[in-house]
Amino acid sequence: MPASAIVASVLAVAVAASPGFDHSPFDELLRRHVTDGLVDYDAFARSPEFRAYLEALASARLEGLSELERLAFWINAYNAWTIEQVNAHEERESIRKINKTLGVLPLKGPWSERMVRAAGRTLSLDEVEHLTIRKQFDEPRIHFALVCAALGCPPLRSEAYTGRRLEEQLEEQARTFLRHSPLKNRVDVAERTVWASPILTWYMEDFGGTNESLGRFLARYWSEGPEQELLLSGTFRLRKTDYDWTLNSVEKGLSRSPE
Repeated sequence: MPASAIVASVLAVAVAASPGFDHSPFDELLRRHVTDGLVDYDAFARSPEFRAYLEALASARLEGLSELERLAFWINAYNAWTIEQVNAHEERESIRKINKTLGVLPLKGPWSERMVRAAGRTLSLDEVEHLTIRKQFDEPRIHFALVCAALGCPPLRSEAYTGRRLEEQLEEQARTFLRHSPLKNRVDVAERTVWASPILTWYMEDFGGTNESLGRFLARYWSEGPEQELLLSGTFRLRKTDYDWTLNSVEKGLSRSPE
């Protein structure tokens, strides 16, 4: 099927699904080309269906969508355009190399480049995250769903987010990132120390702004026992773990030792 016909087909499905937005093309791509959070960027680059989905995001109308549907839309838009940005710059080492500052010349950096076309607007990834998602939605678990193309990020899901399943998906993302990535997040009762991904400290205000409020949030994902008690007490030292900016590609991920 010609690329123009694919674009027209995806746009037609999105319009027909109104007042919702159909993310099934992205869902199918994620299922085919994302494995255990690792992305086959070359497959996305070759895919006319992905190009069509990006065009559908660009022309989407969000009027009439529920709050959950709008949040799912913006999470998918952020993740899809992050993949596109990596491919547009043909970057295969680290997203931080995109628009990297050279000497004293201030360049945009990856998150300031205004290339995200969504809902009739052109935004940067920073604007999507900070001025749209964080400003409009009181939902700290988005930090486990937005994936900045790095191995240090939470894993990219092998499915698209939807309003209907968003609560379940965000809970799974939080539990996976917090409990199944010990090099990123763990509780050391003996040392009364919580080792946390920098994501949790970068966005501390979204988790209440204090060790105590962060501990209460994290305690939801630990079973009853010494670790949960320490988290609920708030009397722990908070230490950051290392953040791996290596590209979350299949090639790079498979070369790393498992956690």
